[in-house]
Order: sequence, then structure tokens, then C-alpha cells
Amino acid sequence: MVAATGIEAARVRLHPNDVQRRSRGAAAVLFLAFVFLVGTFFHAQVVQHGDYALRSRDNRMREIPIPAPRGMIVDRHGAIIAESVPGYSISVIVPSADSLRTVLGRIGSVIPLSEGQAEEAVRRFRRNANRPTVILGNATFDIVSRLEEHRVEFPGIIIQDAPKRFYPAGSAVSAFVGYTGEVSEQELTTPAFAGYKPGQQVGKGGIEREYESRLKGAEGVRFVEVDARGRVVRDADSSTTVLPQPAPRFATNIDLDLQQYVADIFGDSLAGAAVALDPATGAVLALHSAPGFDPNRFIGGIPAGYFRQLLDDPRRPLYNKATQGRFAPGSTWKLATAITALELGLVKVTDRMPTPCTGGYQYGNRYFKCHLAKGHGFLTLAQAIEQSCDVYFYQLALKVGLQRLVAGGVRLGAGARSGIDLPAESRPEYPSDPAADYFTKRYGPRGWTQANALNLGIGQGENAQTVVNVARFYTALANGGVAARPQIASGAPSIERIFALDSTAYEGLRDALAGVVERGTAASSRISGVALAGKTGTAQSGVFRGGQELNHAWFAGFAPADAPRIVVVVLIEYGGHGTRAARIASKIMGHYLKMTPAQHIQTEGE
Repeated sequence: MVAATGIEAARVRLHPNDVQRRSRGAAAVLFLAFVFLVGTFFHAQVVQHGDYALRSRDNRMREIPIPAPRGMIVDRHGAIIAESVPGYSISVIVPSADSLRTVLGRIGSVIPLSEGQAEEAVRRFRRNANRPTVILGNATFDIVSRLEEHRVEFPGIIIQDAPKRFYPAGSAVSAFVGYTGEVSEQELTTPAFAGYKPGQQVGKGGIEREYESRLKGAEGVRFVEVDARGRVVRDADSSTTVLPQPAPRFATNIDLDLQQYVADIFGDSLAGAAVALDPATGAVLALHSAPGFDPNRFIGGIPAGYFRQLLDDPRRPLYNKATQGRFAPGSTWKLATAITALELGLVKVTDRMPTPCTGGYQYGNRYFKCHLAKGHGFLTLAQAIEQSCDVYFYQLALKVGLQRLVAGGVRLGAGARSGIDLPAESRPEYPSDPAADYFTKRYGPRGWTQANALNLGIGQGENAQTVVNVARFYTALANGGVAARPQIASGAPSIERIFALDSTAYEGLRDALAGVVERGTAASSRISGVALAGKTGTAQSGVFRGGQELNHAWFAGFAPADAPRIVVVVLIEYGGHGTRAARIASKIMGHYLKMTPAQHIQTEGE
């Protein structure tokens, strides 16, 4: 009875107007929902049709980069130094790193694939999952053939042409050309490689690295259609393909014939470096570091065994001795001492020092030896250059004084890089000006005296030069004081005057340098039909064997003496007397000038 009464009361409270209001509200909600749905469908199907169609196509179409051939590098006569030859790359399209590992495991059962190559592929995928992941950037035809036979097993695999670098002269050009390799993770974070993608090939040294922006070319692109699992279904319409643009030919100042000749002279037995320049322009005719390495072995990833062999070689083939090695220049630097004294008006080329050479020179409580134990006697400056008398230059350095000697060396470029267009050139070691501040900071206020000038005066002590910087200095000796910046790429020369001598002093120096070859320490290096000019050097190395110090052999000079066309500097590590380097230099100059070295005369020299 009570329940029935409650129902009746509810019916009484539900007024007909309430029912109508609720009906109208429900209808309005349904209408708005319908309008919203219709609007949403219209926006998706009509307004955003293009966007969704593009996303659908993008999910279905995958971009495949097409590598561009790098620019051909040629010598001054058009001979090929580096070129791009046909090659193959293997890449794969996968949705995840786990899928990639699975695919790599299956591919490894068909072709040889090391664990290191597989891990590198995974790292490439993680760096950029939107590009096909490169597995092998330099695949052989045999590998490609095997994969083609099993293509049905690997629907996501991409096999395409990929030009690879080739250096016809091999190790003969390694010192300046460098090599190419895959861009590293660290390089990708630098401004120099902004816009590069994982897997791309870039210059890794030499002019390949220095002129990367001019050698790289423009990458192309093609499209393939893939299914929901990332498997390649078919190639897209060829009209969508953008062909790669190869870089233009890159011309250098190198004389490839001379470069090969220099490399053949050094062979596999000598360690050292040689640089040949055009003295008027600084054009690098040849630049060699021995021993070298074969840049072709670096393409596509250097074999571990070969790399270990290079690292374990005590002669340091990966170390560029022409631009990075720093060595005491020895007597080749006596010309800097002479020029400083001549510019200051302290001496003439015909002047003698007060004390004759008797095999050494006593200064304070130390006896400074000359390379000729029996002594040279009284010599003029010109004769001291010819015979490379240390005692004369000890006294000349004291006459100049340590402060002015250092300042003169700085003006001549002793402490600066040559400016050659190669990466990682070392800065020579030389005291900074003012000398007192430099030596006090290095040795303390009582740790140095004017005796430091004696060693600097003969190219020892706090003086370590690169071969290419000595070559730059000798272009000034060949040009009357105007030095030319060494330059490998063909282009406008860069020159500057670094010293100024009157004609009498300059001609006296040039005649003295010619006398070095004609009757002095390099007399065994004469060339029939042309006069050479230069200076030998025997520099201390600080390395001893059997109680004897192993000296570095130097020669720096130019030819012809009266109208120079080539400057050559040769360094032989632990080569002994400078006459050995002079003989090699004379052969290089003779080959370039199409002359024949005279019969070698065995003479005792420095």
C-alpha cells in the first residue's frame, strides 16, 4: 500500500511540460552531436583531404638517397689524383631496431657480416630511422650477387649503385689527398657538417677534408613503395626521382709525375718528408711523407689488420711529417741568423768573426763544438754558409743578441704556421717576442743566459720547424725576401715580404747558397747544366743508439740558382749528414727541370 502510494505521488509530480522540455533538450543534444560529427567528417574528408592523402602516401612511399659522385681531383696537367668509380651499397628499410637486428642476423647467414658492422648499422638506424639504414657502404660484386639470389628472403633490402673513391697513385698521394669515410657521430654535431646524414661519405683528411664543401656534390633521391611492415613492394614513378649532381672537377697545383718520382725515391726504406714549391707562387708541386699509407684501403671501412699494422709501425705512417712533424732545422736555419744580422747592419757577407774556428767555441764554462773537429779557421759569412761553420754562427748569434735574434726569427715566420691549405698543420716551436719574457717563463729568471742564442743561431735549442714552413722560408730566399704561402689548390697566390736586403747582401747570400752545392757541404749533389743553391743541415734528434745520437738530415734549396723555378726541402729522419738529403733533393730538382744529376762525389759534409 505504501509502495503504490509512492508511485502515484511520482506520477503526480511529473508534469507534462517537464516531459516536453526533456524531449526538446534531448533532441537538441542529438542535433548538436549530429552537426559536430558531420562537421568533423567534412573537415577530415574535404578540408584536410590533401594532408591525410599526403600522410598516407608518405607512410607508403619511402625516400631512398642516391649518393653523388665526389669531384674528380686532378693535377696541374689534368692527370687524375682522385676519382669516383662504380660501387655498390647495401641498405635496408626496417620499422625498429629489433627488426634490424633480426634482419642483420639473417643477412649474416648469406654474406660475411662482422659483429662490428652489424652494431654500426644499428647505431646508424638510431641516429636517423627515417633513412634506409646502410649495412655495407662499399659492397663487392660478389656480395651483391649473393644477396640478389636471396632477395625474396629480404624484402626490405635496397641494393643500389654508390660511387666510391679511388686513388690511382695510391700511397704516393696519401700525404696531401687524405681519404674518405663515413661521417662520424661527432662530426654530425659540428657546424661544418650541418645538414649531413648518417651513412654519408665525407673527406677524412688532406684536401678531401679541407675542400669537402667543393668536393661532396649534391645527393639525389628516389622513392620506393613499401607495405605496412616496411617491405619494399615496388619502385615509385621515375618522374619523382631527383638525380644526384656530381661536384665539378677540382684542380690542384700538384705535378703528379714529380709526386710519384719523390715517392719512388723514398720507397719503403726511408722515413721523412719532402716538399717542392714554385717559389714565385707557392704552388705545391709535390708533398710527400714517408712512409705513407694506401688511401684506397680506407674506403668503405679500413680493415682492422691493416689499421693495426699502421699503428704499430714505429715510422708512424699515419703522421704527416711534412706538415705535422716538428724537427730542429739545424743549419738550414743559419740563413735566418744571417738575414737578421744583415738587416741590422751588423755584418756583411765578406766579414769575418774575431775568433777562428778550431773545432769549437768556448763560451762561459761550456764548450760549443763545430761539426768539423779540425776546425775551419777564419771564414767570411759567405764561406761560413758554404762550409756550415758552427763557430762562425755562434759568434754571429752573440753579436746579434738573443732579443734581436728571436725578434728576427719571429718576423721571418719561425713561430707561425706556413698557411698551407691542409688540415691539422702543426705550429712550429720557436720563442715568442720579447725573448726575455719567453725564457723567464720557461726556465725561470736565472735559468737562461745569452748562451741560448748560440743554439738558436745554428737552428737548435728552442726551435722546431715543419718541413713545409722551412720550404716557405726558402721561397723568400729564392725571391729576394718575398715569401709565398704554400698552396695545393689551384688559385691566386698569396705572397708577403718577410725581409729586405740591399742587392749586394742578397746576391752575396744567393752566391753563398750556390757555393754550398758547388764546393761546400753539398758538393756531391751537383746537377749537370744547372746551378743549384741550398743549405744542408744535420740536426740533433735527442735519440741515441749505441751511444751515438741519431741526427736528422736536411737540405733546403732552389734551382736554378739565378732564376729559381723550384724550391725543394728534404728531411730524412735519423738520416745522418745533410749531404744525404741534398742528394735526394738534387734528384728531385733535376727531374723537374729535366736535368741529370752529376756523378756523385763522396765528400765529408754536414
